[in-house]
Amino acid sequence: MTDQPQTQPQGHAVIQSYLKTLDSSPGVYRMLDSESRVLYVGKARNLRARVSNYARPAGHSARISRMIANTVSMMFLTTKTETEALLLEQNLIKQLKPKYNVLLRDDKSFPNILVTTDHGFPQIKKHRGAKKEKGAYYGPFASAGAVNRTLNQLQRVFLLRDCSNAMFESRTRPCLQHQIKRCSAPCVGKISPEEYRQTVTDAQRFLGGKTTDIQARLASEMNAASEEMEFERAAALRDRIKALTQVQTAQGINPKGVSEADVIALHMQDGQACVQVFFIRANQNWGNKDYYPRVGADVDAAEVLEAFIGQFYDQRDPPPQLILSNQIENPDLMADALSGKLGRKVELLVPQRGEKAELVDGALRNARESLARKMAETATQTKLLKGLADAFDLSGPPARIEVYDNSHIQGTNAVGAMVVAGPDGMMKNQYRKFNIRGDDLTPGDDFGMMKEVLQRRFKRLLKEDPDRTEGHWPDLLLINGGAGQVSAVASIMREYGVEDIPMVGVAKGVDRDAGKEEFHRVGKRPMALRHNDPVLYFVQRMRDEAHRFAIGTHRAKRAKAVGATPLDDVPGVGAARKRALLAHFGSAKAVGRANLSDLKAVDGVSDALAETIYAYFHERG
Repeated sequence: MTDQPQTQPQGHAVIQSYLKTLDSSPGVYRMLDSESRVLYVGKARNLRARVSNYARPAGHSARISRMIANTVSMMFLTTKTETEALLLEQNLIKQLKPKYNVLLRDDKSFPNILVTTDHGFPQIKKHRGAKKEKGAYYGPFASAGAVNRTLNQLQRVFLLRDCSNAMFESRTRPCLQHQIKRCSAPCVGKISPEEYRQTVTDAQRFLGGKTTDIQARLASEMNAASEEMEFERAAALRDRIKALTQVQTAQGINPKGVSEADVIALHMQDGQACVQVFFIRANQNWGNKDYYPRVGADVDAAEVLEAFIGQFYDQRDPPPQLILSNQIENPDLMADALSGKLGRKVELLVPQRGEKAELVDGALRNARESLARKMAETATQTKLLKGLADAFDLSGPPARIEVYDNSHIQGTNAVGAMVVAGPDGMMKNQYRKFNIRGDDLTPGDDFGMMKEVLQRRFKRLLKEDPDRTEGHWPDLLLINGGAGQVSAVASIMREYGVEDIPMVGVAKGVDRDAGKEEFHRVGKRPMALRHNDPVLYFVQRMRDEAHRFAIGTHRAKRAKAVGATPLDDVPGVGAARKRALLAHFGSAKAVGRANLSDLKAVDGVSDALAETIYAYFHERG
């Protein structure tokens, strides 16, 4: 296809040319620029009618006019229904992240509470990710903190174990959890299987919203124990009732008329948006979370909320009701799409009065306050970035700062870490870790480690974004170190032909005290900032965050190495068979010395796998 000049009239002309071959089918369209980057993804009930709107030379907002002017080609994909088009559109937006679409930037999975069913004494624990374990899942909860608070209270009420099966089997006396009255110690027979199963049932009924029944039964048992002068048992039941009440009080919002729903409220101001989501399950509030989708100044609330809902539920199941602060563009279409995904009816409600309206008002208030805080933080961050530019003679406030650090113990389990900061603060989804691979490095060679990290980082940047158009190139490098580190980094940058990115080394002063840092730059004398300068605190925070991330990564790598055994490298031996072999023989060394018939006697190890294990150890000598 021949590229068209990027002028607004020719942008319209390019779009007009596609109308000759388009029909009235539903589908998805993509608008591309001269570099074949996707500018916008949209859906249509009638592709020809929708595209003809863009072919009109007037009547567009400033954002759409810019998009049309940059469009040099389009791509189309027809679907059987408009519902399919909606689902495909949201999926493509998440994959391609087009410049002119509303984009949900934070899309992490939510934690659940899992009550296992693969053991005689079920375990209660936090679970995140694919639901592969056998058991009953309750959620989602808005955050790990919300799950942890609920779990702590549930353990006080129901005294369920949270230890692993392996730990459970190895106990010979009660653990600390029993001593602080958060576990009934089934591992050592402090509770009968029947009584424990009853508490598991109670916990599941509570998580299912049957709190009143449980409280009534516990109160009845307490009174009976008191009448029989079993005062210790009565006191324990009283404490459980109090803990149950505290759980409900801590949840704050416990709507009687809403059993399972997400409350979604949108507040927009000055070209920014905050969406607040409350998770209501079993008539209980299981936490709330705020989101800040990328929006344009001329995008209306209906478009933002529809895009948010489509992307938010792309990889997660919706509840039966979505209670919204305002109407979206295609409520019936979205309801059909979500109902098809869930396999049962999903309602989209915009309540005007009653309990549901009160829930929306509360979520809207949270969204308004959250956006105000976010905008205040952004204003402060903008001021800090400008101060940073002034302090280090940069051409302008940096949009992306990359901070590097290493961590190791005498050269072992060495890792490099990169954290990223920008106008919105620390950008945690951009953090990167680097396992140091250099076999020829002297243990503890910080210069060599930093060289390897920077080489890998910029080699990849040059390969993936040579024109620096994707926003992944840094405007400033902060290096944890002094003149030597800065000089080493500068030589690496020259090696790759990248000499226009400023870099600053952050070194502790003579007393190695925070606040007395010296800053080193290529070809310039070391400098310092005033002790009370906000820019100094800002640099310290970024350096400390890089140090924290590097140490955390190193500790995780070290812990994994400590738990490693030769069995990890045997083909066909996964986690379960590894546990079975270690339980049977006691150690990996004993597995390696075992004869073939002993290996075949291990539960879960087939004859073929036993031969593989035997050959692995004996062929290696």
